[in-house]
Amino acid sequence: MAEGDFAATSSPKSLDDLAKPHTNGCARTFKELKRLLTADLFRYSGKTNTKTFLRHFLFTPGYKYTVWMRTTGYLRVQPWAKVLLLYPLAKWILLGCRYKYGIVIPEYTVIGPGLFINRFGGIYVNGDAVIGSNVNFTHGIMLGQSNRGKYMGSPIVGDRVFLSAGAKVIGRITLGDGSVVGANAVVTKDVPENAVVGGIPAKVLSMQGSADYVNRMAPL
Repeated sequence: MAEGDFAATSSPKSLDDLAKPHTNGCARTFKELKRLLTADLFRYSGKTNTKTFLRHFLFTPGYKYTVWMRTTGYLRVQPWAKVLLLYPLAKWILLGCRYKYGIVIPEYTVIGPGLFINRFGGIYVNGDAVIGSNVNFTHGIMLGQSNRGKYMGSPIVGDRVFLSAGAKVIGRITLGDGSVVGANAVVTKDVPENAVVGGIPAKVLSMQGSADYVNRMAPL
């Protein structure tokens, strides 16, 4: 994750800070929104044409949620969208997708290009988490908040990270670039780059990284 790419990497100072919605992850321009959604689409099939967009938007829950999530974030910071009630409408649709597909990722979450949501259901990401580029989510994962101690806050996820089914990462823990969190693992401390971790609490199992799990990476 390139330095300066994300503004929300510093730890919050209080519980009040943790609870406040923000706009750090919202696309500021339509050009930026299109770039992010194109990169996300590429992760699903390696193509970005209109036919591919329609197919995945209509029939792939993970991408459909991503489109509404990023679009709602874009509309959140556009004054005209609030005047025309487009932001409340998009937010309402996003909430519908949340309940239908079991995916909870706030529209203001800082997420780099190339997000891939494989399967759906039981996916929860705290809005203060910071997620890099070309990251893979699977069902049952949690990037949650810790309210006290050394790791107070929400996770920082590097680039090319693979989160296996049921993985739980709680607190301001850093997952290094190219790392893998195994199925049902509970991560309680920072994970080095290219490490594969598993277990409860998670321990390093190898340094083979995510190269065989994160594919069709979107060009940045």
